[in-house]
Amino acid sequence: MARLADYFVVVGYDLDKRGGSEGQGHILQRFPEKDWEDNPFPQGIELFCQPNGWQLVPERERPSFFVSVLTDINSERHYCACFTFWEGLDNPQLQKAEASEVDEDEVPGLVQPAQVFAPKSLVLVSRLDHTEVFRNCLGLIYTVHVDSLSVPLETVIGNLLTCVIPVAGGSQRTITLGAGDRQVIQTPINDSLPVSGSSVAHLFRQLGIVNVLYLFCAALTEHKILFLSSSYQRLTDACRALLAIMFPLKYSFTYVPILPGKLLEVLSTPTPFIIGVNSFFRSETQELLDVIIADLDGGTVTIPECVHISLLPDPLLQQTQTALSMVLDPELEIADHAFPPSSTQPSTLKIQDKEIRAVFLWLFGQLFHGYRWCLHIIRIHPEPVIRFHKAAFLGQRALTEDDFLMKVLDGMAFAGFISERGPPYRPTDLFDDLIANQVERIRQEECSPHKVMNHIKELAEQLFKNENPYPVVAMHKVQRPAESPGHNDPKNLAIFPPLDDVTVQLFIDHAAAKLKTAPPMVKAELNGMVPSGPPLGDIVDRHGHVLANSARRLEVVRNCITYIFDNKMLEAKKLMPAVLRALKGRAARVCLTQELNQHVLQNRAVLDDQQFDYIVRMMNCTLQDCSHMDEHGIAAILLPLVTAFCRKLGAGITQFAYSCVQEHMVWTNMQFWEAMFYSDVQNHIRALYLEADGGEQSIAQESGPAAGGQELLGALELASEQSRLWPTLSKEQQSERVQKEESTVFSQAIHYANRMSYLLLPLDTSKNRLLNRSGIGDVESVSNSYVTNSIAGSMAESYDTESGFEDAESSDVANSVVRFINRFVDKVCNESGVTNEHLKALHTMIPDIVQMHIETLDAVHRESKRLPPIQKPKLLRPILLAGEELVMDGMRVHLISDGREEATGALGGPALLPAEGAIFLTTYRLIFKGTPNDPLVGEQVVTRSFPIASLTKEKRISVSLSMDQFIQEGLQLRSCTFQLLKIAFDEEVASDLAEVFRKHMHKLRYPQHVQGTFAFTMGQSGKTLVEHKTKDKNQSIKTLSKNLVKSAKRTIGRQYVTRKKYSPPTWENRSSLQSELDEDEISVSEELDQGSLTLSSTIRSSDRQTMSNVVERACCRDYQRLGLGTLSNSLTRSKNEPFRISTVNRMYTVCRSYPGLLIVPQSIPDSTIQRISRCYRQNRFPVVCWRNSRTKAVLLRSAGLHAKGVVGFFKSPNAPSAGPSQADSTSLEQEKYMQAIISSMPSYCEPSGRNTLGGFTSTHMSTSDSSDKLRQPKIGALMKQVMGGKEDVPGTFSRGALGQRARVISLSQPRVSGKARNPPGGKWGSIRGSGRLSAYNPEVGNRLSSKESPQPNGGPSEALFLRQQRAYLYIIGDKTQLKGGKQDSFQQWEVVPIEVCDVRQVKNSFKKLIKACVPSSATSEPSMTFHRCLEESEWMCLLHRVLQVSVLVVELLDTGSSVMVSLEDGWDVTTQVVSLVQLLSDPYYRTFDGFRLLVEKEWLSFGHRFSHRGAQTLASQSSGFTPVFLQFLDCVHQIHLQFPMEFEFSQYYLKFLAYHYVSNRFRTFLLDSDYERIELGVLYEEKGERKNPQVCKSVWDYIDRLNKKTPIFFNYMFSPEDEEVLRPYSFISNLKVWDFYTEETLSEGPSYDWELVQRGRQERLAEEVPDKPDTTTPKSQRHIVWPCYDSRSRVVPDAITKLLQDLQSLEAELGLPPEKWKDTWDKIKANQRVEAKLENRPSFNSSLLMSSNLSHQRRSQGVYLPESGVGSSINLAMDRETSTTSTPVAGRPSTSTLYSQFQSTESENRSFEGILFKKGALLKPWKPRWFVLDKTKHQLRYYETRQDKECKGVIELAEVESVIPGTPTMGAPKNIEEKAFFDLKTTKRVYNFCAQDSPNAQLWMDSIQSCLSDA
Repeated sequence: MARLADYFVVVGYDLDKRGGSEGQGHILQRFPEKDWEDNPFPQGIELFCQPNGWQLVPERERPSFFVSVLTDINSERHYCACFTFWEGLDNPQLQKAEASEVDEDEVPGLVQPAQVFAPKSLVLVSRLDHTEVFRNCLGLIYTVHVDSLSVPLETVIGNLLTCVIPVAGGSQRTITLGAGDRQVIQTPINDSLPVSGSSVAHLFRQLGIVNVLYLFCAALTEHKILFLSSSYQRLTDACRALLAIMFPLKYSFTYVPILPGKLLEVLSTPTPFIIGVNSFFRSETQELLDVIIADLDGGTVTIPECVHISLLPDPLLQQTQTALSMVLDPELEIADHAFPPSSTQPSTLKIQDKEIRAVFLWLFGQLFHGYRWCLHIIRIHPEPVIRFHKAAFLGQRALTEDDFLMKVLDGMAFAGFISERGPPYRPTDLFDDLIANQVERIRQEECSPHKVMNHIKELAEQLFKNENPYPVVAMHKVQRPAESPGHNDPKNLAIFPPLDDVTVQLFIDHAAAKLKTAPPMVKAELNGMVPSGPPLGDIVDRHGHVLANSARRLEVVRNCITYIFDNKMLEAKKLMPAVLRALKGRAARVCLTQELNQHVLQNRAVLDDQQFDYIVRMMNCTLQDCSHMDEHGIAAILLPLVTAFCRKLGAGITQFAYSCVQEHMVWTNMQFWEAMFYSDVQNHIRALYLEADGGEQSIAQESGPAAGGQELLGALELASEQSRLWPTLSKEQQSERVQKEESTVFSQAIHYANRMSYLLLPLDTSKNRLLNRSGIGDVESVSNSYVTNSIAGSMAESYDTESGFEDAESSDVANSVVRFINRFVDKVCNESGVTNEHLKALHTMIPDIVQMHIETLDAVHRESKRLPPIQKPKLLRPILLAGEELVMDGMRVHLISDGREEATGALGGPALLPAEGAIFLTTYRLIFKGTPNDPLVGEQVVTRSFPIASLTKEKRISVSLSMDQFIQEGLQLRSCTFQLLKIAFDEEVASDLAEVFRKHMHKLRYPQHVQGTFAFTMGQSGKTLVEHKTKDKNQSIKTLSKNLVKSAKRTIGRQYVTRKKYSPPTWENRSSLQSELDEDEISVSEELDQGSLTLSSTIRSSDRQTMSNVVERACCRDYQRLGLGTLSNSLTRSKNEPFRISTVNRMYTVCRSYPGLLIVPQSIPDSTIQRISRCYRQNRFPVVCWRNSRTKAVLLRSAGLHAKGVVGFFKSPNAPSAGPSQADSTSLEQEKYMQAIISSMPSYCEPSGRNTLGGFTSTHMSTSDSSDKLRQPKIGALMKQVMGGKEDVPGTFSRGALGQRARVISLSQPRVSGKARNPPGGKWGSIRGSGRLSAYNPEVGNRLSSKESPQPNGGPSEALFLRQQRAYLYIIGDKTQLKGGKQDSFQQWEVVPIEVCDVRQVKNSFKKLIKACVPSSATSEPSMTFHRCLEESEWMCLLHRVLQVSVLVVELLDTGSSVMVSLEDGWDVTTQVVSLVQLLSDPYYRTFDGFRLLVEKEWLSFGHRFSHRGAQTLASQSSGFTPVFLQFLDCVHQIHLQFPMEFEFSQYYLKFLAYHYVSNRFRTFLLDSDYERIELGVLYEEKGERKNPQVCKSVWDYIDRLNKKTPIFFNYMFSPEDEEVLRPYSFISNLKVWDFYTEETLSEGPSYDWELVQRGRQERLAEEVPDKPDTTTPKSQRHIVWPCYDSRSRVVPDAITKLLQDLQSLEAELGLPPEKWKDTWDKIKANQRVEAKLENRPSFNSSLLMSSNLSHQRRSQGVYLPESGVGSSINLAMDRETSTTSTPVAGRPSTSTLYSQFQSTESENRSFEGILFKKGALLKPWKPRWFVLDKTKHQLRYYETRQDKECKGVIELAEVESVIPGTPTMGAPKNIEEKAFFDLKTTKRVYNFCAQDSPNAQLWMDSIQSCLSDA
């Protein structure tokens, strides 16, 4: 029983203590005056009566009521019900004013009311929470006062304070306060369940499901929660509701439902809280950073950024939300039903409240089920001591990773839950019942919401019943104040009178006396055994952790263990890798421990060395892969095993397994040892009582037959039984039991002290692991897991010195272990109540235990060192090149597999990696050579290497090898030859050695100067390598450079020359144009003097030598071949040649990065060139580099213009000139230069100025006239694709549109209204407004497609017919550079702005490409497949862009316009485009000599910055590796794939160049320009120095030499057509990934250092020879070819190579002098031709080679359909279709091949085919389709295009009724005569067709007719 009210208080406004604005309240009266002993009076009540502060108000307010909650020091909650009303009083302000007539404070003019109202509160303080009863009682007291009822107030209050009611038990009490009132109070049946009224339902209505769930999770995971509302009662209800849904957990932090404004600083407390605050203080809550604010009035929950709320684990969250929405919004489910049931109202609020609580109860049932199985009971008597094993609970529930549950289990609420609900003998409630009996039901139903709902309704019913045990009785009768008319009139209201305390006290004393005499009420405590519910074990299966391990894996583990114990070691060795893999799964680990347990007899199992080794290895693996939580479970089962398995080391010396598995963090984890200790204690105590009661069988009988024997009694059940019996035992029995338990705990503590010393003391006691807690991977903690028998020889010595403890006595280790064990013992013994004497005994015992153990360990350690070391594979030496030297000898490392799966055996094939071997660092390469770890592949040799110069990224990694447990440091080295070395240093490699290795590697990768690279240092010894810096190596270089400068000065004449250090521009400056102006080392300061420029005057004899060298250079040979000018002795030339070779740059003064000799127009003097050059970046002015022999169009290259030059260049004639005249003169000279180039073309006829299109074509192209007309529209389309304009082309360069078969642009309807042409952002300026065209101009495309376009201003113009012809010169420029220029209609050149790929783009794209092709680790994300990564690298897009521009330029040159490529600095993209154009246009460049010449001319002479882009020296290290040249080679590879018969060289040739251009083995690709090469003396030495035939300095010489020996570079399919121009497809779908990026040969490393590979093969053959004498077994000639191991081209050569090899070996056998392969090949070729002529069949190439399945061989006409068109629109449509559809390169087999299976000859299958326009169905347009008439199948099929395989539709001829001529209908193609139309009538519909002309139509009609008649 409890008092209904403890105190009654009257609180009023304190008139005496009025501060400034804030009033205060004070207690006027309180009853009883004296505190109750069991319940002191709470302090500070006056603050809580008016939480917003005490204030006087001008108008009376209505009475208010709310309940505050105060928590006292014992965390008991007190409910303070406050009833507040307002009483009038004379305004104290006015009184004060009268007293002191004038007061400065008063604000004049504020009228003060005469009367104000002060609040007064009646407060009830109670420990019970009966809100409604309090409201009624206080209301009654107020009513008695206001309505002046006859009852004295003292009586009412006395009755109230003496009312006593039961706390729980479901009774019903009627109370009266003696004022004619009556109330019924119902008490809940079980007071452990919270009472919530309908507050939970209200909370969900106010905030919504998701918000409340957030608050719920936040409260459970101990966040701070603040409620805001303007209603106090709502705040209290919301807080109460939140606590109610947390049941069975109890909130144990600060809980203040209504916080007074004065105490707001409480909100900044660091502990969690649930607090309510009136919205009045909202602004003060704004700056709280870590508080979750729930606004009840606004329905929002605000979570600050820094707060992360862990939500419920996944399926549960979803299920809870579903259940809640079914309770709160049952209509949601049937909202979509066609016939919704008549009414589905949610339950009444009170019921709904219980249903919501039932959902949360159900949720906790899900979360906590099985918790009782993880309780450890350590003591039963005198008090149960219980611990919860969190790790086991999470591990078995498979929720170890779950954030939410972890936090809940760690929280205070859960600790309270365990201490309250842990004891096994206590009263039970609804939650216990749920956990015990309904878990199974919950699990079965959780997937069907309706069953869940039924369960929830049942639970809700129980909750409701608990709160309302009786049907509601309407016996309430409480007076309310009469609402009389004058009620609110202040005159009528008396002040609440002071009460007579004596009277009230008498009532209280009287009641107290009565209570004393009454007999005590004994409430029977219904204690009972708490059932545990179903065990956790079987739950794991549902979470799928077991499923991950198939039975097969468990079988492997079992077999392996059986083999080990049966001593079948070889079998075990084979299974080992599989077992180690399997042990990653939990089931396999458990299986291992079970299997091992079976082999332990009497706690001991003695093994031999090898068995011991394997068992330890498996234990280590099991422990190593454990997740943090699961580890406790596995380590716990292994703990007894590690002290059981042992091996004999010598006389009386035994080594146990624990000395080899100490390397795991779990052993140093205090919680693990505690949990283990407690579970063992529990088992022993259980055993203790089972034995004790063994004699008297009483318990077994009592627990009934169901128990079926004592074994089934769990520890908790036993404990509960014992607790029940406890009161019945005598004192002696009780103390005996306590003593027994205590000694059990004590003996366990000793046992554990031993165990812990076993696992914490390392075998070599000089290494302490506890001091070095961090580190498994540290040097000091040398892995004991390896101590088995390898540590002996190889490691133990080397580490003693490094352990850092060598001076320390072993006592150090002992001390730290003793300390650790002492801490443990203190903790567990205190918790489990061990006596102090025992504890002291333990503390004295522990050091002895440890010391004793150290002594035994020393002996074991000594003996274990004597074991023979495990043999490691011997290190293999790599083969080195001549001149290559080892910088560091081999260091033992493990090569670990990376993301490529071929070598790991994951895709089938042998597991070549991981491999063990050594890494070698030479002056040229990094080489790994070793053998696979997998014993089944052990005899193969694995080699991986790359040139040190190609290293792009080095990163330290730490690796744990699966075999050995400890982590090793390693390196991941990435190379731009697409290789990755992921190595882990062996434990014998000291870490400083690894550091030295890294330093050397860096030094070699980034030498100080290019002379430090391998190409220069080759063959010199390492010492001189370091000395280079000090000594001047090559005097001749210096003199040459001096000469150069002198002659330059002389050349320049009067100007002064500034010398400054040349530093390559940094990235930032590269883009800013100014810095590049002054980048040249010799900058010429004034205009050049023309007189001084004749050659003979300047060239002295010493320099003439250089000149003749320059003339010899490749460029000149090429210029002469192209007829671009010659150099005769006198250096004069005939004036009629349009071009001349200028020597203006012979001293590299005009442009540092250009060659010495350049081709310029005949009419331009050198002085002009010098001036022009300044307008271009890097002074790279336009020069001619190739001329089309047929059209005589020329190709020029230059850099982009300087920003200021652009505008000057394209300045419109009428614009006022901005700058001084000099700028104009330069731009005029530029125009003159352009004009000179245009004039050089034969098509430019002088007399007429310019010709019309007709003349233009007829003059020099009459031969190709028809085909050319056909092609003209093409270029328009190409041009628009390339320009990628904003409005016309749907993002041609964006990734999406590239590969699609988009019609890129419709040329039939050019959109040139001013509006359409204005880009959205107005980037090019308004076209219409200015009346001139912008530089980017759709009409460029239109003119190219010979389309008319109206003038921008709308009127026709006389220039219109001129517009129809092509420009003579196209300038391909960078879009960004060409803003704001003009287009003159009479100007003869035109600018094509394109977007250039920036060098940075190339660099980033390459990085991603490497990561895609050679990933560093296998990716787990399914989305990141190889193709996805490849796409994201955008490498293919870049290739596409370069190829697209190149094809455009080829087209333009082929149609007779000249092209100038003027992009970026003229040395990256420009070089790519220009080289590709020449390669595509001129067959010469597709031969060996031609390609070499092309690279020498365009890449080397024209100054592509190889050293800078390849980051070859220290200076360029920061700029990073940018493979511009590789991109070019990839483009060539793509073209090669599409035209395999056009190239003399093979794909291998391209790979060879790609490898060696970064390898630095040859000097060819070093340095940035000819100038630098001359300065270093590299350029001309190759001719003279041939002393050492071994060392080739030029890659070309090497290739020539190799090509003579072997056909490796030769393409057997080479059979070129004359003057063939190639036009490759450039769509991404047509591009292939180059196999250079993905292939590797592990048997011999990269095959590009030919002599290494040859020597390696010879050595391997030599090794195999000794087997020969054994002739008994015939040796198989067969050989397994492994994809990433063998070089397939060598093992399985193609037929021709094989035949040539056989010829060679036959010649050798016959002793004939070997013939060169080339001669043999040429002979065969010649014979073939002769035979072909004789037999009159197609020539050699088609017979011999076309048969070799060259289905993808494309000839030039492959792209265009050779139709002789009549209507231009047909042609256009068809051309467009073929050019822009992405036809795969491999050429789709034309549809004919698909049908060849039906009949032998094609002609019958396709009786007739061609293009017809077909009218679509109703309202659809006419479309051209490719129709095929098929007699065999008797149908007419149509396709979108000729290449298409997918048939678009079929017209069955059987259904055709007639074929008749038709008439054109709406939307038919224009310009087609009427007779070209015909109709085909079938039974279903009429098809309208249109052929290209009438004869064609007739043909079609006849063919169809004949088919019909045939049928």
